[in-house]
Amino acid sequence: MREEKYKHRVCVSIARETVEQGLAVARGVSSLADVIEIRLDALQRIEVAPFITQLANPLLFTNRPIWEGGAFAGDEEVRIAPLLEAASQGAHYVDLELKAPDSSHQALLEMTNTTSCQLILSWHNFQDTPSKVELVGRLAMIQDKGAHIAKIVTMAHDFHDVLRVLSLQEEAARMDIPLIAFCMGQPGVISRVATVELGGYMTYCAVSESEATAPGQLSVAVLRQIDGLMTVGGEGC
Repeated sequence: MREEKYKHRVCVSIARETVEQGLAVARGVSSLADVIEIRLDALQRIEVAPFITQLANPLLFTNRPIWEGGAFAGDEEVRIAPLLEAASQGAHYVDLELKAPDSSHQALLEMTNTTSCQLILSWHNFQDTPSKVELVGRLAMIQDKGAHIAKIVTMAHDFHDVLRVLSLQEEAARMDIPLIAFCMGQPGVISRVATVELGGYMTYCAVSESEATAPGQLSVAVLRQIDGLMTVGGEGC
C-alpha cells in the first residue's frame, strides 16, 4: 500500500573507485543523507559487507550496467550477485533495471520478498522524454514486474518534459505504487527538488557538483539549502 508520508526523501549517490574512499565520503555526508546509494559499478573491486557493517544510514546498492549509463561491463550473473548479497545482508534497497533479463528480476524479487529489502525497478532515458502514454506504459511494466518502488528518469529539453514526468505521480497514486520520478539535464533540475513535494518517494543528489552521477544532479548541500528555504513558514504573498 502507498505510504502516507515517506520517511526517506534525499538519497546521496556515491561513486568511488575504492571501498575506503566510498566509506570516507559516506561518513562525511551521513548527517545530510536520508539514504546513501553505493554505486558498485564504480568500484575497482566490488564489496558489499564493509558498507553494511560500517555505515548507519539506510543503504541503496546499485550496480549499473553500461547499457543503462553505468560502468559495469561483465557477466549478468556476476553483476547481480552483490545485489543479492546486499538484499540478504540488511540493505534497505537494491536497484535493478527494467530492461534487465527476467532471470535477474526473478532472483532479486525472490530475495527481497523474503527480507526487509525493497526492490527499486528503474528505467532511464538519457536522450529525451517520451510521451505520457509511453511513460505510463513503462510505469505499468514496472508494477507488473513486482517492484516495490518504481523509478523513471528521463532527459528534459524543456518544461513540457518536466511537467510530463512530474505528473506521473498522479498515475502512480492511482496504481498504488511508490514512484521516484524526475528529469536529468538543466531544465530538469527543478524536478529534482519538486518531486518529493509532489508525492515522489525520493530524490537523488551528489556529494558535490563535481561528483554528480547524472546530468543536472545537485549537491546534497545545495539540495538541503533549498529544502530549508522551502520549509520556512510565513504568511502573506
